[in-house]
Amino acid sequence: MSELKLLLDGLAFPESARWHDGRLWFCNWIEQQIVAVDAAGKTETFEVPVERLMGWSIDWSPDGRLLVTGDKLRRYEPDGSITVLADQGANELVVDARGNIYLNGADFDFVGGEEPVPGWIRLVTPDGQVREVADDIQFPNGMVLTPDGRTLVIAESFAGRLTAFDVAPDGGLSNRRVYAENLGPDGIVLDAEGAIWSQTWGGGVVRVTAGGEILERVDIPENRAPFSLTLVDFDGPALCVLTAEWRMDDSIADNFGRLTDGRRTGQVHTIPVAVPPVAR
Repeated sequence: MSELKLLLDGLAFPESARWHDGRLWFCNWIEQQIVAVDAAGKTETFEVPVERLMGWSIDWSPDGRLLVTGDKLRRYEPDGSITVLADQGANELVVDARGNIYLNGADFDFVGGEEPVPGWIRLVTPDGQVREVADDIQFPNGMVLTPDGRTLVIAESFAGRLTAFDVAPDGGLSNRRVYAENLGPDGIVLDAEGAIWSQTWGGGVVRVTAGGEILERVDIPENRAPFSLTLVDFDGPALCVLTAEWRMDDSIADNFGRLTDGRRTGQVHTIPVAVPPVAR
């Protein structure tokens, strides 16, 4: 496999990578920005009204309107206005073809050093109703839905595993099971063959199948952590890996301190892969 190629540098804390409308999109945490970038590295930046430095994400509704989590769930309208869909704060989100929005989060201050508590997945239906559909999630992070909308997989970062659920016609989740374990998952992405790219405890990223078979591995430079990743099609399929400086011998507080004290260590890397992203 080819080596990682640097696409962007000097970012605050790049997270929540998405492939949309021919460009890579991501959240530049701390700067309160959404960034879109093309294959040549040309960027467009959008300010967001999120009342959080970290812990927010983006996706799109089936009709193409931008959704943003954080302290609330917001939707950007075609006329430039912003609609609050739910007062529910959240970390990551994923949207199905019917417009159901799955949010996840955990009700403790991770960055502030609070004692961890299990997290949850909550569903926001198109009519604005919010209900919890899964609990006891060990630090919920990235989520993916299979193209048929029948399976949801979530990264449980503290448990080091990917967990799958069946999706019911009403959006509920059942049949909880381990998809893969012995990982270090954060933001994840599903490819067109049904495998998932995920992070590992050792700082690399792997392509893994249901059951845990590792098909491919990409190593990440020392003292960098891959916080999010996605698949794009920049004149051929590529994996985009979003990283920032992270020193394993230092405490979580020290590492987050470096990310918030003005240093800009965030980077976006790309590497060609054989299997493209899921068509959206």
